[in-house]
Amino acid sequence: MAHDHHEHGLSPSGHPYRSDNDGPLTYWQRMEIAVRELLIEKGQLTPAEITAQIDAMDARSPANGATVVARAWTDPAFKSRLLENAAEASREMGFDIGPLHLIAVENTQDVHNLIVCTLCSCYPRNLLGLPPDWYKTRAYRSRAVIEPRKLLREFGVDLPASVTVRVHDSTADMRYIVLPARPEGTKHMSEADLAALVTRDSMIGTGLPRRP
Repeated sequence: MAHDHHEHGLSPSGHPYRSDNDGPLTYWQRMEIAVRELLIEKGQLTPAEITAQIDAMDARSPANGATVVARAWTDPAFKSRLLENAAEASREMGFDIGPLHLIAVENTQDVHNLIVCTLCSCYPRNLLGLPPDWYKTRAYRSRAVIEPRKLLREFGVDLPASVTVRVHDSTADMRYIVLPARPEGTKHMSEADLAALVTRDSMIGTGLPRRP
């Protein structure tokens, strides 16, 4: 849903609109419009409330997760809390992830974690924003389980045979975020500078953090 043309983020007819979304509406777009207009008609929501929620959703990005990772790299006590209860640790930093059970898994010299949703595209959107298109494909969802090392090599992550690859399957009420290993040579970097090294893919497990 989009909101870039009118005061409340809706077109004159109350329909979401983007200049890059011209053309016939899909079934799901029509369904969304019908449900949203019904909620407004019944007084359950106002256009302003819907726009505010859309704005909040659009503001989500991998930068949120990168901030959490950087804090874990610099604060051992926070890292412990994150690994024990990632949802509460994220809320501690001001990120409301809702009622989801969020689990943080740590990459080490011996273990590399990879996240997938084999059924659909469950993803920690509050911390990472929208999932990349490839995350939702059947090819990724199956190959991540069947041949994770080969898949990782295609993403540019070539792991030694001694490293164990652990694949974690997200569900509707349980999501994962990878805590990547802190790059070498970053001992004296600030938390903000460290966050800039954290990539979206490194928090999914299909990539590694940038090097300074």
